[in-house]
Amino acid sequence: MPSSSVTITDLLIQWRDGDEGALDRLIPLVYKELRRMASYYMRRRRPGDTLQTSALINEAYLRLADHKNMRWQNRSHFFAVAAQAMRRILVDHARSRNAMKREGAHLKVQLDQAADVGEQRGAELIALDDALKELETFDQRKSRIVELRYFGGLSVEETADVLEVSPVTVKREWRAAKLWLLRALSK
Repeated sequence: MPSSSVTITDLLIQWRDGDEGALDRLIPLVYKELRRMASYYMRRRRPGDTLQTSALINEAYLRLADHKNMRWQNRSHFFAVAAQAMRRILVDHARSRNAMKREGAHLKVQLDQAADVGEQRGAELIALDDALKELETFDQRKSRIVELRYFGGLSVEETADVLEVSPVTVKREWRAAKLWLLRALSK
């Protein structure tokens, strides 16, 4: 897909340089990939969650549109920023659900969903985000690899492209990051 990659990179640069029409031409090219990224993560969430894939994509799009002055490097850089935006949206959503519960707000659920571990899933997402922030303080690349692979659904090769490292490095650091996170989350 090199021609698509060049087109996306060209449109990102045009958009950054003030061509508002470039954004209109860019969205159809990146929408399918944004949907794939959002769907990848949303498959891991419990059924009946109030945040839907299309809402995640739309919110990510709005956040990305605010980055028009970003010094976009290429399509991989764009999708890395999209993965980061989706992570923030998902964590913010989980935090707001937890805040509603603490404030006594009631969530409408069916009786058979009452025993569901949805709240636990939100707490796990927040704990993962906190652990990633801690990991980032001493190993930023491992934190980015987790973000890109877990939240963005990027492959090893795509992650390597974004971070400008070899796929072997991504695989090695992905394994090390998962082990570190497992220890951090089981404390």
